[in-house]
Amino acid sequence: MRVVVLSDTHAPRFWKRCPPAVADHLRSADLILHGGDVCVAPVLDELAQYAPVIAVCGNNDGPDVVAWGAPETVESDIDGLPFAMIHDSGQKTGRMARMRRRFPAARLVVFGHSHIPCDEQEDGVRVFNPGSPTDERRQPHGTIGLLDIEDGVLLDARIVPVTR
Repeated sequence: MRVVVLSDTHAPRFWKRCPPAVADHLRSADLILHGGDVCVAPVLDELAQYAPVIAVCGNNDGPDVVAWGAPETVESDIDGLPFAMIHDSGQKTGRMARMRRRFPAARLVVFGHSHIPCDEQEDGVRVFNPGSPTDERRQPHGTIGLLDIEDGVLLDARIVPVTR
């Protein structure tokens, strides 16, 4: 199963419509995760034209994003892999321990908020932030995440640039 992970699209200020480089990856998605700060629900409708979408609400998301179905946190599984998603995982120091306490069943925790890509693993738990495809801030590129999951196993996780 191919999962495309996005966060911090910040529409309509930064995301006017799906950037072509992001769309290229979405075309092969079986599932899309959005780690919050969508800002407007039509972005989620746009993403849902490619594949099913699971999203969480970020600190810049309004009632329309919540009404679309984005809760504060998600705990579920993807093809048998227990995962959780939250927008703000807190400061970098202590993040892994904090996420393990908050989501003890999860083997993958997806988050956003910082716009800083992160892929860390410890004792069978992976924390993953795809960065932002549209609001790089101090990062060299806009980025998204790609996950390959099969039968409860995370086969591959990578962060890929989608801007020059």
